[in-house]
Amino acid sequence: MNSRYWIVVASKEHSAIGMSEGIVQACHGKKAPLARMKKGDWVLVYSSKENFGSKTPYRKFTSIGRIRDDSVYSFQMSPDFCPFRRNVTYYQAEETDILPLVDSLDFIQNKKSWGFPFRFGFLEIGPKDFGLISARMGLSVQGKSI
Repeated sequence: MNSRYWIVVASKEHSAIGMSEGIVQACHGKKAPLARMKKGDWVLVYSSKENFGSKTPYRKFTSIGRIRDDSVYSFQMSPDFCPFRRNVTYYQAEETDILPLVDSLDFIQNKKSWGFPFRFGFLEIGPKDFGLISARMGLSVQGKSI
């Protein structure tokens, strides 16, 4: 199985909710980004803020997990909000500040404007970058079956 590696941008607060429920949502509940993921793919959550709507920067990778199945499904959270979700198995990992990693990450081409790749809230990265981030989070996953 050829795994792919994804980053979803969400607040630390939303990352924690996702971990507790074993799910991930992306781009305010849109289906299309989640449909690109497949069973066995890896997902990192990058939290630019601690709380949704906050202006205080957080700038950390806050969770890491693996997509459990091929199901993308909707979930009625409130009468007017029905986002799409994926099921994820999350792993125990240390939150990791992005700033010490910026110069080493290939997906960040312009090191001075390092936040640019995160602007759409969802992106694919290569195995080298994923290995670097996951190792920094204390989880060595490349070449291993967890």
